[in-house]
Amino acid sequence: MNPAMLYGVLVIAIVFEVLGTSAMQAAQHFTKLVPTVIMVVCYAIAFYFLSYTLRVIPVGIAYAVWSGLGIVLISLVGYFGFGQKLDLAAVLGLGLIIAGVVVLNFFSKSSFH
Repeated sequence: MNPAMLYGVLVIAIVFEVLGTSAMQAAQHFTKLVPTVIMVVCYAIAFYFLSYTLRVIPVGIAYAVWSGLGIVLISLVGYFGFGQKLDLAAVLGLGLIIAGVVVLNFFSKSSFH
C-alpha cells in the first residue's frame, strides 16, 4: 500500500476515534444507550483501522499521529460542538502537538519500516 493510502487509513482511524469520544461525551457516563453503542462501535472501527496501519508504520509513530491529531480534533469538537472553551495555553499546546506530528512525518526517518 502506498504511503498516501496508508495515511488515509490512519485518518479514518482518527475520525472514528473522534466520533467515539464525542459519543462518550453524549453518553453521559453510559446512561444513554444509543450514544454508548455508537461509542463502542466507533472505537472498535478506530482500533481496527489503527491496527491495519501498524503493518507498515511503526507503532510509536502511528500512535503519536493518531493520538495527537485526535486530541486536536476532539478539542475542536468540544469547542464548536459542546461549547467548551480553550484558553491561550490550550491553543498553544494544541499547536505544539500539531508541530510534533509534522516533525515526525516530514523530518523523521522512522515513519515507515
